[in-house]
Amino acid sequence: MYYAITSPHGGDVGRAGVELDLSANINPLGTPASVIKAAEEALARSDLYPDPYCRGLTAAISAYEDIPREHILCGNGASELIYSFCAAERPKTALEFAPTFSEYSSALEVNGCRVERHFLRPEDAFLPDSSFLGHIERLRPDAVFICSPNNPTGRLIPPPLLDEIFSLCRKEGIRLFVDECFLDLSDAPEGMKKLTAHHPGLFILKAFTKNYGMAGLRLGYCLCSDTALLARMAELTAPWNVSAPAQAAGEAALREREHVLKARELIRAERALLASALAERGLSVVPSEANFLLFRGPAELGEKLLERGVALRSCANFPGLSPGWYRTAVRGRGENLRLISALDECLPG
Repeated sequence: MYYAITSPHGGDVGRAGVELDLSANINPLGTPASVIKAAEEALARSDLYPDPYCRGLTAAISAYEDIPREHILCGNGASELIYSFCAAERPKTALEFAPTFSEYSSALEVNGCRVERHFLRPEDAFLPDSSFLGHIERLRPDAVFICSPNNPTGRLIPPPLLDEIFSLCRKEGIRLFVDECFLDLSDAPEGMKKLTAHHPGLFILKAFTKNYGMAGLRLGYCLCSDTALLARMAELTAPWNVSAPAQAAGEAALREREHVLKARELIRAERALLASALAERGLSVVPSEANFLLFRGPAELGEKLLERGVALRSCANFPGLSPGWYRTAVRGRGENLRLISALDECLPG
């Protein structure tokens, strides 16, 4: 748990007054009933330790992803896997986008790594381009961290550029860490998993959090053909790190394919409505292919909305952004309309 520091993330529903939390990007359809039922049934066996090898869960992931079971490692949320990866790999230098998810640099710096950043520009709508390849070639880092779609920008890395990044890292022996936690809810859900067989240096991060509304259960997994790396990561992780309810819920979730497909359709429609509404109110909205939107408005907007029970994710602490940048989840119609109504109360007419 956090202790004596301010949480750098969204999703803190324990704050007083939060009635509508748009600071965390979870499937707007919520948690499937079958997933809740599986977790509840597992609670009845709370006197037993959870399976330390996650046998049933890794078998289910293997079938779902069509990836060998030995190329899968599960964790207590994707964040745990980020930290165990960095502790096992211990790169001396790493390159990441800015802005991007903060836990990459936090985990790297804890392990003595120097983090370099490739800044994405608002005038380019935060879309990465081939200049990133030049940065890799100049820096020659030990590891490259990318997130697609990127958090908080919502931008997918263009497939041709992604192919070039992969080829360059493979050629130069650079470890490539690809965070695909939001990919299944995006406009281009086909990821890089098939390439893991061709490059042991490719590491793909995935999570149940967003797709199946399982943020409170804490369950993530990674795909990598470097089994020696996965073994080192496991050695650096506490035993029984994935609870029995989380394992059972994960197995049930992977049978809920329609849940993700329906959510993707809903997100596409609601994102367009919400982006249009934000722009009509004079806010600068970044195009998104994900289940969230990054936009710029008055620096005091977040506090004014919080007074009305609506929580956004302030992005002022992201390198490359500043006060006034906010991220909002794309939710169902009623929740999105409530945000729009609250904005009308906060923004000058």
